Amino acid sequence: MKKLITKVFLATGIISTMLVGCSSSTEENVQTSKVDNVEEASSISSAKNIHLYNGKIEIDAALKAYAEVYKEQTGIEVVIESIGGGADVMGTLKGYLAADNMPDIFVFNGIGDYDSWKDHFADLANEPWVNDTDVEFIGREGEVVGFPYAIEGYGLTYNKDLLDKAGIDPATLTSYSAYEEAFAKLDGMKEELGIDAVISMAASVAGGMTWSTGAHNFGTYLATGLDPADTSLIDGLNSGTVVDRPRLNQYAKFVDLLFNYSDEYVLISGSYDDQLAFWVDQKAVFIHQGNWIDPNLIKEGITFQAGIAPSAFLEQETDGVLAGAPSWWAVYNESDNLQEAKDFLTALATTEEGAKCLVTDAGMISPFKSTTVLPTAPLAKDLQKWVAAGKTYPWHWANMPDGFDQNNLGPLYELLATEAIDSTMFADMIEATINEIAQ
Repeated sequence: MKKLITKVFLATGIISTMLVGCSSSTEENVQTSKVDNVEEASSISSAKNIHLYNGKIEIDAALKAYAEVYKEQTGIEVVIESIGGGADVMGTLKGYLAADNMPDIFVFNGIGDYDSWKDHFADLANEPWVNDTDVEFIGREGEVVGFPYAIEGYGLTYNKDLLDKAGIDPATLTSYSAYEEAFAKLDGMKEELGIDAVISMAASVAGGMTWSTGAHNFGTYLATGLDPADTSLIDGLNSGTVVDRPRLNQYAKFVDLLFNYSDEYVLISGSYDDQLAFWVDQKAVFIHQGNWIDPNLIKEGITFQAGIAPSAFLEQETDGVLAGAPSWWAVYNESDNLQEAKDFLTALATTEEGAKCLVTDAGMISPFKSTTVLPTAPLAKDLQKWVAAGKTYPWHWANMPDGFDQNNLGPLYELLATEAIDSTMFADMIEATINEIAQ
């Protein structure tokens, strides 16, 4: 398998998308930090004070800690505002633009956001970190507009201690049949293992989990098992066509398998926090999340070993996980603190303190080649091995149309979870939903 696809080129006319990045939430599935509305934000902007609008609530504490270090070094205050979960990240940003109170640095999530915000991006092509990464965001005109702060990955995250107790090697989980056999075995050992379900997975629309199903899970259909350069499925989707219906049928079968072995409450009614707590409490062996849950795992002080296994839904062997930049930070081109904002990003990318913030404190994998700080968080350490081995698949789901993941695909997973439809109808409805793109 080829290594992780690295550059994000937008030279082709792919239909836009707007995605909420991977992030945790409160019980209401929405979290914000520091600034709650446009009116409060009006007090932020002042000379030499940088406002960073971050879309990953789980790294909020790490960013704020680094901001204090940066202030001591430079005298410049960086005000961190973090928003995530089910919150309308880009909608809030549009409110700031309308109020003429844009953050100096702001998050964006791929092609759709690029198309919406292209007139507001500062060109970062001459920044010193650009040649030190392969995952900067490059716009349609070849301009560098996105600062990558992490590489993230996902598949099916597992509790290795429980798998060891059941006599299951996670390295063998590389096909549908392997998972089918493993799930059945684990289900038969519930009492012995002290678990209530094999999988902790949530598919509730009300719980705000459509970003996890309609984006991340559907992303396995678009990329797993294919050459990383193969964009036929996402290209077909964006033209309103399912180009491989047998593959879609097999994918639907796998989703049904996951749901059949999931905790019923978490699956149908649970929020992100419910899903995570169920797995942290070792009530399930697997959780449908990626390495972005590391800060939660560290906070909870888990003692069991954990890793990421492939979302291997095909019958043939597929040994790899999905990995990519979850989102990017842009600099507002009309900022009064344009150079200061650029300097802050450069410090994050090039200094030891910045590397410690992104890798050690935030628990992420650095996207910068010169970084010598290695991940210490459990899932980031495991993901680093997949990336180093070149066993990764790209995040083609990030190229879906605006809102298609959460608004169009997400509700279909809930229908399958509640058994309102079966796996065949699930595949039929996905195809019909994709076909509507062409209309």
